[in-house]
Formats: sequence, structure tokens, C-alpha cells
Amino acid sequence: MNWNLCGLSIAMLGGDRRELELAQTLLELNVDLRLVGYPPEPYLKTAKHFTDPVAAVNGIQVLIAPIANTDLEGKIFTRLDHLDPIDLTVILPILAPGTLILIGVAKPVIVKLAEEHGLRLVETADIDEIAILNSIPTAEGAIQLGMEELPITIHGSRCLVVGFGRCGQTLAAKLAALGARVTVVDRNKARLARAIEMGLTPVLLSGLDSVCDFDLIYNTVPALVITESYLTRLKPTTVIIDLAAAPGGVDFKAAQNLGIKAVLALSLPGKVAPVTAGKILSECIPPLLQELLGGGEYAT
Repeated sequence: MNWNLCGLSIAMLGGDRRELELAQTLLELNVDLRLVGYPPEPYLKTAKHFTDPVAAVNGIQVLIAPIANTDLEGKIFTRLDHLDPIDLTVILPILAPGTLILIGVAKPVIVKLAEEHGLRLVETADIDEIAILNSIPTAEGAIQLGMEELPITIHGSRCLVVGFGRCGQTLAAKLAALGARVTVVDRNKARLARAIEMGLTPVLLSGLDSVCDFDLIYNTVPALVITESYLTRLKPTTVIIDLAAAPGGVDFKAAQNLGIKAVLALSLPGKVAPVTAGKILSECIPPLLQELLGGGEYAT
């Protein structure tokens, strides 16, 4: 490691087990680390533990929110001590202008507050290095969940992957490697050309209604794409797993009314492979901080 972050003041508000790995790495780099929502693990003893997030962010240069994001109201429910949620709509207005905020995906309320208060907001889910590597544990967890929910093998099953971006490409490739018959849907024709190269069946998003005979459907699009009208075309034994950020891209109420199993599977890397997912953050976040903050001269 050649990262020079010594003395950089960072508050980590909430997180799951993958953020434990990141916290440990940051302490090894001698940052001024303030933690809210973390248990008193022996390897975190040199961090400053807070119960009050307002006190934790006093004078910080960087705020790291969970990669698992907030809810639509800007509240962090992901915390390892299982205490009350942390309200970022209270925290962001008291930060100094220019404070760097890292979060997986920022909900509109967070984006609005960051703009209003002159904060530097970075969505880590948009960073290729993190997103592509993170797609590996996501895909493995998604396939594990599919195996648990289906009464048949993945091999020979008919699978649909909606959204052929970074996560969708990894997932579709792994499903095909297991012998599934994979169809992918996307609005981007270049991505669909890649699907053809991979031996997958491509369908434009506008033509989604024309394909409905599937055993297992995965959605990766963070917008309502699996609508009630589409759900009525599916056989009732179809299983749907939504991997998109909450609230997902499936009409869950309609699925329930139709008797179709639909699961919102959030934060799979932190659940199925927290050590691997944590190492991804530990390898990507320190150089990102140094790049964004300019050279690492942060001694206080």
C-alpha cells in the first residue's frame, strides 16, 4: 500500500460486515476514524466510537455511508449494533461545504441536500472498479437464492436477466456456465450485441412483453420494469429475484396478488461473502480517497 491518508478525518455511519473490513484497513492507514453503528471489536479499538452521529461528524473531511444505501427518506438502517436508524437528512446540513460523501447509491433526497450544502457526493456503485468486482459476490448470492427458491436445477432452466449492465453481465455469464438457457433484456443495442457474442438470447427492453416463459427472472434495473401487465403474462411458478436498489424494479404487490414469488434481494455481497466484498472496498476506497482529495497530505 502506498496510500498516504494519515490524519484524514473520516466518519463511517452504519454499514454491514463488509464495512468492517474497510474500517480495519482505514485504521491501518492511521486515519482519524469515527464509527457509528459498529460493535467494539478488538481490531477497531483505536477508532473513536460514537452513539451520536452528530458528534461523530464534527469537523470531518469524509463521510462514508453504507454501500447498502439509505431508504427513500435518507435513513440508514444498516448498522451492526442494531440500534436506531441514522438520518442523513439531519447530518448532511451540518457538514462543512466541500465535505466528501461516499455512498453506494444516493437517493434523490440525499442528492438534493448535497447540492444545497455544497457537499461532494460520490456514488460508489457508479465506479466501475467497485461495481464490476462487486458484481461477482452479487451474482453468486443471486444464484444461491435462485437455487433455494426453485424446485428444479439451474441447469436447463429458462432464465431472464433484465438489465445487462455490470451486474447483469456477470450474472448472465454465470447462469449460462451452469447450463441455464439465458435471455437478457436491455435498451442498449451495443450491450445486446455483446449478449449475442456470449451465446445469450437478446431482447430489447421495449419487447419485454414478447418473452414470458421463464422459470427464474432476475431484475437489475432500478426502475419499475416488471409491471403488473407483464406479471399477468407469467406462469404462477415463475420465481422473480430483484437485485436493484430499493424499492427495486418489480411491482411486488401485483406479484403477491397473482401468487408469483418475488424477492427483493438487497446487499447480497454483505450477506453471502462479506470478507470478499470487504476486501473489494478496502482495495478500492483508499486510492479513491487519495485521488479525490489530492495527494494524501492530511496531517492535523
